[in-house]
This record gives sequence, C-alpha cells and structure tokens, in this order.
Amino acid sequence: MELKFKVSARIARPVEEVFEAVADPARLSKYFTTGGAVGRLETGKTVQWDFADFPGAFPVEVVEVESNRRIVIRWEANDGPPEDGSTSAGQAYMTTVVFTFEPLEDGRTLVSIEESGWRETPTGLKAAFGNCQGWSQMLAALKAWVEHGINLREGMYV
Repeated sequence: MELKFKVSARIARPVEEVFEAVADPARLSKYFTTGGAVGRLETGKTVQWDFADFPGAFPVEVVEVESNRRIVIRWEANDGPPEDGSTSAGQAYMTTVVFTFEPLEDGRTLVSIEESGWRETPTGLKAAFGNCQGWSQMLAALKAWVEHGINLREGMYV
C-alpha cells in the first residue's frame, strides 16, 4: 500500500490571490510558517520554512511551479528512526508535495494538497498521518487568513 493522501479546500478568493498566499514567503509567514519563510517558491530553488512547533528551518526543494496552477516541492520525511530500533531504514529521504490551484466558476479557488513518498513502515505511516493533519490545518489557516485576515496558528502550538 502506497502511503499518500490528498486534502482540499475552497477559498473564497481568486486563484491569483490564493496562489500568491502560498508562493510569496512574506504572505506564507503570516499564517503558516510561524517561524518564517525565506525565498519565493520558484522552480529549481531551495527555500527555507521554519515552524515554531518544529524549531529549526527546513529546506524545501521547489521542483516545479506553474503560476496560478501548481507547485511541486520535496522535503525531508519527518519519519524518524524505526520503532524496531534498526538503523538502516531510518536514513533520511524525501517526500513530494503537490499543490494545485483550480479557479471555480463562482470566483473561489479549489486548493488541493497531495503528499506521497513515505516508507511503508509504522513510522512512515505515523509521519504521513501527521503531515495530513498539518496540511489540513494549513488549508484552514490559509482560508482564515486570505478571506478574513485571521492567523489561526498564532499561539496555537507554543
């Protein structure tokens, strides 16, 4: 069984505005990367995301960007060492995250986030569930910030 998931939300703003809220580090830092984001999401770049609840900046490899349509990134799986104590399976590896932005007829934007690539292990499964929760929260925070200027993550984790 391949470990992957997809979460989606409808944001009541035009696709250009929603896309920029993800691609622009200053905007992303307002509602998601609580420790800040450095670097615009552009094909071939490596940017940094920092979260107050996971201190220390994470490198994020930007694989592909299609303006107002799609962003593909890769980052290290938050898998940790295997629960059985072995070390060979605990070596770092990357997962792939795909954001898609679809303009809807009523002026809203459908944002979908898919992540895949975890090892099919108990720790991989746990990491996948954790990231599914995180991306669901990101979509809720994106909606609240873009539509109402409210930062849902402020004070939520620390």
